Amino acid sequence: MKHLIIYTHPRKRSFNHAILETVTESLRQEGDEVIVRDLYDIGFQPVLGPSELLGGVGEDVVREQSYVSWAEHVIFIYPLWWAGMPAMLKGYIDRVFSYGFAYKYDDGVQVGLLAGKKATLIHTQNKSSEQYEASGMGNALRLTIDEGILAYCGFEVNRHFVFDSILSSTVEHRQAWLAQLSETILFHS
Repeated sequence: MKHLIIYTHPRKRSFNHAILETVTESLRQEGDEVIVRDLYDIGFQPVLGPSELLGGVGEDVVREQSYVSWAEHVIFIYPLWWAGMPAMLKGYIDRVFSYGFAYKYDDGVQVGLLAGKKATLIHTQNKSSEQYEASGMGNALRLTIDEGILAYCGFEVNRHFVFDSILSSTVEHRQAWLAQLSETILFHS
């Protein structure tokens, strides 16, 4: 299978980076093809320009769209900041998942143009999942990201992994999470 990993975290010594390494290694050990797009490392420009609103697409966006087109499975790895994805990742989606590439309207009806592709989300957060669910934020995240972006563009969302209470987690917890992720990512791809 062909996997595109869209990774968004500025620190190489983060738990998110350990997730990236675990997922990449697990998929490659299965003989799958993997391309990683580390948005900070490649210096992706997340700001949507005025010409892009009118349909003009730059070379950087065309390149990223070619990776999305190539992939059968897109994996997003990111931290949750302010109850949402980092600005870098949101800007990637704003620019790369553009009208005519990721979705269109046909006689007023929205059509997801990335149908047939699968998506998996893996995010970290500092609050517990129980706190997010009790406040309604867990459902809001699923609606805005899983449904409002990915399903809207035609993706089948396989799974949304959440690693919570990161700041208070122990090394043992993190190692167990990575082992679990290594086993389940292959099952869900």
